[in-house]
Amino acid sequence: MLNEIEEFKAYTGKPVYKCGRKRDLSFLGRFSFEMMKDFTGLSRVLTIIARGYMFRNGAPDVDYARRALCAWWCSIPDKKTAAPKEEWQFRTDFCDLHEEFPELVDKTGKGWFYRHVHKVERFITKNSENMSKTTLSNAEPLKTKFDAAWRDKVKQYQVSLYSPDTKGAWVLRFDDVLADALELGALADKTIFFSDDEKERIKVLLPDGLPYEVAETVIAYCIANKPDDSDYVILPVSNFDAYFGNTSFSHKRLNLLPDTLLEREKQSFGVRRVKPNFR
Repeated sequence: MLNEIEEFKAYTGKPVYKCGRKRDLSFLGRFSFEMMKDFTGLSRVLTIIARGYMFRNGAPDVDYARRALCAWWCSIPDKKTAAPKEEWQFRTDFCDLHEEFPELVDKTGKGWFYRHVHKVERFITKNSENMSKTTLSNAEPLKTKFDAAWRDKVKQYQVSLYSPDTKGAWVLRFDDVLADALELGALADKTIFFSDDEKERIKVLLPDGLPYEVAETVIAYCIANKPDDSDYVILPVSNFDAYFGNTSFSHKRLNLLPDTLLEREKQSFGVRRVKPNFR
């Protein structure tokens, strides 16, 4: 979460599908089942990708970043029976971007995320004897419901920032993602190291059940990403769930952090506003 360059690679490289034990969810990569089914946490993912492509040559190239988002996230193959799209209609199949982004979309229009989700559900089915009941129950909706839900989400992402339609007022759009990417700038390694004294100060305040490594990562993230004009940071809780490989972070561990280290507001849409009180 602190090294944005490595995070970008996780969203654009080749995932490794393996499972050592029933509670091992490493085959999901930097995603959780909730992210794949409900699409929470994708705002950060999209912004990381946009920043990675937007500043590839130093100066920002917004159009190039938008095409990369379409190829990577948007692209889902049209049905064989689908009628040709009119100019005013939102596209969901971006196979024409394969030559420009061969690592993101294949010739048939299957984008990186689309391929990853279906490889996950097939991997679970193929290795069912090594999967927990919860994991097995998550495979079926990815197989039967993902395509339709994702196609609708893809259309939503393309709604104009200036759309007069009410339904476009409270959704995530590419325009929002690209604006955030421009403001945040190029990807960076924001890794922070605490001194031995600081580590001891943190450990003294931690309750049972909260691993030090979890607390250190969250606190470091908040310090590294706190804006100059505010005491608060937007914590991408859904993305931390994926980073730690389970949902116990958002459901349990985050709430164990004492206010002396981190004040928390109510969670909404996979994020939470927090105030770091360390340093």
